[in-house]
Amino acid sequence: MTLNSLGLNAKETKEIAEDLNFLLASFQTYNQNLRGIHWNIKGNNFFGLHVKFEELYTDANIKVDEIAERILTLGETPLHTFSDYVKTTKVPVGKNVSKDVDAVKLIVNSITQLLILERQILDKAGEANDEGTNSMMSDFITEQEKTVWMMNAWLGESI
Repeated sequence: MTLNSLGLNAKETKEIAEDLNFLLASFQTYNQNLRGIHWNIKGNNFFGLHVKFEELYTDANIKVDEIAERILTLGETPLHTFSDYVKTTKVPVGKNVSKDVDAVKLIVNSITQLLILERQILDKAGEANDEGTNSMMSDFITEQEKTVWMMNAWLGESI
């Protein structure tokens, strides 16, 4: 087994970085979806949702940077082109979403896909003893589970 300068198995670290690139592409899609619904939301819930969507895309933008920096820390290159994101994303693309219910459902569906990826990365990072990635995924999951709960509560639905 070859260890990298972080003391982690080099092969496992490369695989984790590849998975993080899937997450990065998916987060970039989610982030752009949030910007789109922030700009295009209409109706009686405009004021509340407009502010909430800005809060969410600001947070997503921070997470995008954290994911890219983690990939770099692991010695790999983060994806950074739109064409790579489109090919790699696991999050649905929301186009011309302006109705409140549709926008919130897009958020729930997007976060669900992010959570699936994050749990896979969490498992793999745990097996590789990669505490840095493990901690990041754990933090992301905790925050996003709460967001899904709140969005579902807004929709009048349960988890």
